[in-house]
Amino acid sequence: MMTIENIQQEIVAEFSIYEDWMDKYSYLIELGNDLKDLDPKQKNDQHLIKGCQSRVWLVPEFKDGKIYFEGESDAVIVKGLVALLLRVVSGRTPEEIMESDLHFVDDIGLKQHLSPTRSNGLVAMIKQIKLYAVAYNRISS
Repeated sequence: MMTIENIQQEIVAEFSIYEDWMDKYSYLIELGNDLKDLDPKQKNDQHLIKGCQSRVWLVPEFKDGKIYFEGESDAVIVKGLVALLLRVVSGRTPEEIMESDLHFVDDIGLKQHLSPTRSNGLVAMIKQIKLYAVAYNRISS
């Protein structure tokens, strides 16, 4: 199984193929379109990420010592961001998530090409993922 670091390097390599940022955005949108839609019942306040301009839902499931995430957004670029984050962290132990440095966002230049509100939303998503990891780590200890 690939590590979080391996997956991040893979994502950086995929984005490095594109020189133009419009192509990178198109790829991000494509990734978001491939994300499975959430069950409408899961789109509730409990799963809604606070601090995002767009509506973003992250749904964790703790099974066999690992956290599996599903997610969705009502904005196409943000949905692509969700898809990337879930690709990196879903199916990992709480410890792996807590100890990870999710640097791929900076490495591909995403943060500097997002609007300030989208960038803040991305930070809010990462923070929530880390909080879920802390909570599930306490449960499993």
